[in-house]
Amino acid sequence: MDLTYKRTNIYSVADAEMTNAIMAYSEGYKRFLNAGKTERETVKETIAMLEKEGYKPYELGDKIRKGDKLYLSNRGKALFIIRAGSANLAENGVRILVAHVDSPRLDLKQVPLYEKSDIAYLKTHYYGGIKKYHWLTIPLALHGVVVLKGGKKVNIAIGENDSDPVFYITDLLPHLSQELNKGTIGDGFSAENLNLVVGGVPVRGEEKNAVKKGVLNILHDSYGICEEDLLSAELEAVPAYKAHDVGFDRAYVAGYGHDDRVCAYPEITATLETETEQTVLTILADKEEIGSEGNTGMQCILIRDILDAIAASYGVNPAVLRQKSKCLSADVTAGYDPAYASAFEEMNAGYVHHGVAMNKFTGARGKSGSNDASAEYVGYLRDVFANAGVIWQTSELGRVDLGGGGTVAKYIANNNIDTVDMGVPVLSMHSPYELISKADIYSAHLAFSAFVK
Repeated sequence: MDLTYKRTNIYSVADAEMTNAIMAYSEGYKRFLNAGKTERETVKETIAMLEKEGYKPYELGDKIRKGDKLYLSNRGKALFIIRAGSANLAENGVRILVAHVDSPRLDLKQVPLYEKSDIAYLKTHYYGGIKKYHWLTIPLALHGVVVLKGGKKVNIAIGENDSDPVFYITDLLPHLSQELNKGTIGDGFSAENLNLVVGGVPVRGEEKNAVKKGVLNILHDSYGICEEDLLSAELEAVPAYKAHDVGFDRAYVAGYGHDDRVCAYPEITATLETETEQTVLTILADKEEIGSEGNTGMQCILIRDILDAIAASYGVNPAVLRQKSKCLSADVTAGYDPAYASAFEEMNAGYVHHGVAMNKFTGARGKSGSNDASAEYVGYLRDVFANAGVIWQTSELGRVDLGGGGTVAKYIANNNIDTVDMGVPVLSMHSPYELISKADIYSAHLAFSAFVK
């Protein structure tokens, strides 16, 4: 009997059948990632997946019956999926899976369009934690909605098709960067300079803002949009990259938005494919990257409203339901990167290829802002995963005085629900093109399936 703890590289123990399953699963994930570059698109794509499996829309106040398969779209930006089981809720509670589907990006300001030196630009305001220099000189696509006067909503997605134009943020050539290079990375790149190049052809006969007017003509002719309509718009600049396999052996997937759609996808597949008597509540949340605020973030009371609706439908005390419920907050962790080894504490880092990673606590430094899961709950999950043969690991997000981060876990736990973070290790997290191991996302699928079962 080996008394020591060792991580397991999934690829080193996977037989041909499991390797094929890992590779096949990643193909579905890549399609999902490409289809959902924004929270709205991800919710839309997920609803299409649900409806193929017989899920129906749900409205608050409707009775929930055993066997029901339901979903509630919260303003098109967050999603609650209810799979009503036959298990006793007073004893078992609800199995809750939560992932967020917003990712770091550049949002357009409300008054974004301007012209300078015969170049038309759109002003942006970055969303979430980014390194500003990452967003220079890469192809960017524009996604989102514009609400016109009178309430008509226009959907925008420009830059994804081969025939589409893309958008671009300039950088200063190295020949002229001597002054810029004297500063730090943080000081050298200004948020106010993260502006998209969107036009260059002037309207003939116009003496002022001729290029800007040319862009407005295109927007009006193509979408019926005038400049004032941009006041009521949610437009996001995202990388115009498709997800791709990485490496000669195709062990990895590179893509935009792994944080946190790499956890949302196995959450969805576990919900759809796992036979279980448990009642399952699966949540795709918005606004995690900016603190889970607002009526589409996890600080909104809607989760409590839905749990109360489930309790009322089953005739269970809602406080008992919450106390008996269990949650996996499915969010990514930092994968150990040997190129930047000093940022990690190696014994407690999450490693790619070694399975989905549990962060017992997140927060910063002295666990500030953390949901610190109980030993009892971690012990329960150890048994669940062991019985299902799931390969998993533990993780912390960087060195104690260096790292840290926030997730939605504490907002679930605040409802008296046992909660722990569990997600896929990511390399280059919060960059425009992140990297994950195919083995790890498949491990997440197996872990989430075991949890809901």
